[in-house]
Amino acid sequence: MKLSEIASIIGAEFNGDDKEIISMNTLKNASADELSFIANAKYVKDMSDSKAGAIIVNEKTKEFVPSGCEALVVEDTYWQMAVLTKYFAPPVEDKDAFEAEIGEDSDIAFEAEIADGAVIGKNCIIMAGVYIGSNVVVGDNTIIYPNVVVYRDCKIGSDCIIHAGTVIGSDGFGFASNRLGQHKKIYHNGNVVIEDDVEIGANVTVDRAVFGSTLIKKGARLDNLIQVAHNCEIGEGSVFAAQSGMAGSTIVGRNNVFGAQSGIAGHLSTGDFNTFAARSGVTKTITQSGKTFAGFPLMDHKLWLKLQGVLSRLLKSK
Repeated sequence: MKLSEIASIIGAEFNGDDKEIISMNTLKNASADELSFIANAKYVKDMSDSKAGAIIVNEKTKEFVPSGCEALVVEDTYWQMAVLTKYFAPPVEDKDAFEAEIGEDSDIAFEAEIADGAVIGKNCIIMAGVYIGSNVVVGDNTIIYPNVVVYRDCKIGSDCIIHAGTVIGSDGFGFASNRLGQHKKIYHNGNVVIEDDVEIGANVTVDRAVFGSTLIKKGARLDNLIQVAHNCEIGEGSVFAAQSGMAGSTIVGRNNVFGAQSGIAGHLSTGDFNTFAARSGVTKTITQSGKTFAGFPLMDHKLWLKLQGVLSRLLKSK
């Protein structure tokens, strides 16, 4: 889309260079032919180094737009970003794509559906009720059990196992809200990338990224009934037990262990080789590595055990 057309859609004044914009992206990752936005003043520091061709800003942040980048000034940047995501969303299925490619010795159930543009590797097993969307890539020796859904553009590595009922690449829980309490859907135009040797249990949901990729790295293990939100990253060899979950844009280090019903809030990160006990809640970034945590609010596991002992003695004394 031309920048002038984008400005017209969101009601922004525009008198600059009418360049072609091919997609939307974050401030850090946008290129000269991409559009970005800033919805929180704490990200102003990222604007000076941004290579975006244009940025949606408000009156308070427009002065920070770098030279050579066009400013689109609106009142509610987050709302207008949500509006534009629909215009850059790809079709649900790519009807113009090439016929799906199936690798040698792969066994595809008659009841499975492989959309045009998909590429299935060698020696794969795709069972009944599976749907593989447009432009999905599946590596070699991967097993996908019945009724798994993989939305378009997602990538699954080699030697993976995905159990029944799991959904890969659905939209995240993302929307903008205005002062009237109305909600505007944010179309998630990224994808999910699952690296090699990953096993995902039954009825897991892995949401696609708004921009870029939700990433599950090599060797990770996910139990049943787990939520992985948009733009999350699960480190190599990490393990998640049943009913655990991640909020959006969270980065988990390598070889982390999350116990059953534990959770981590959005836009946080954890160090490597940490363990989080069952039902623990991570509400701040964990910079340490090789530690064990428990409880809510989160604390060192040994301290949590002492606290439980103190509480138990208090109750007995009454």
